[in-house]
Amino acid sequence: MDGGPIHVREDGPADGKPILLIRGFANSMHAYATVTPLLTDTYRVVRVDLRGHGCTGGQHYLDPQSQGRALSGVLDHLGVDNVAAVGHSFGADAALAVAALSTRVGEVVVINQAPDYSYADFPRASVLLTLPILGEILHRAASPASVRFFGRIGFAPGYRPATGLDSPTREYDDFRAMSSKMQRVVVLDRRKALADNPLDRQIRDLGKPAAVIHGRYDLMYDCDRTVERFRTVGAAVTVVENAGHSPNIEQPEAVAAALREFLG
Repeated sequence: MDGGPIHVREDGPADGKPILLIRGFANSMHAYATVTPLLTDTYRVVRVDLRGHGCTGGQHYLDPQSQGRALSGVLDHLGVDNVAAVGHSFGADAALAVAALSTRVGEVVVINQAPDYSYADFPRASVLLTLPILGEILHRAASPASVRFFGRIGFAPGYRPATGLDSPTREYDDFRAMSSKMQRVVVLDRRKALADNPLDRQIRDLGKPAAVIHGRYDLMYDCDRTVERFRTVGAAVTVVENAGHSPNIEQPEAVAAALREFLG
């Protein structure tokens, strides 16, 4: 497999319907630690660390298409079919990429990702992390406090991430494990890629059942504008109240319920 092996974890019954949980930028499979046990009575839950993240690591093949090819290889290796590919944030790009590549994927779910960056609201300092040398220095120099400070945009105002994560240092650990090259992939390269082929168009062209789960208080992407665009292409939509950009952490019961309702 290009780029080396992928870190994978499976939970739940081997004969259950497979759900592939894909977390996005600066995170690992641990971001689904509280959602997973809410599904494993029925579903075969497969979690992965994307390239450049978590225990998979790596510095190459970081773009969504390459991630999709790697995920397709994972599904082939596991021999699973009728998979629901669930992607959060940047993971949504990977979920749609693997769905377009693999006939093993039957449905796609997008969690808190707008179709493109046309109304995205990111910290201005994020562009500094994309610079070849300075970005690497800043990534290495990041402290737990700075990661927590800038990570606040990933949650509803006032939410304390440590209450929903499996470790009080999870945010920092996942950020340090991530390749610094992901900054450019997500902040710069992705902006152009989504402008050329936004996710709502990808869902329309894919032609497979699709759902969108979005936190009401997402600080990166306006909830109403986002869900309206996805509704227009036929996606089922669930808005999670009292959640920001990471409802899988903030409101895991609501996310699990939305997945069960969509998948029947």
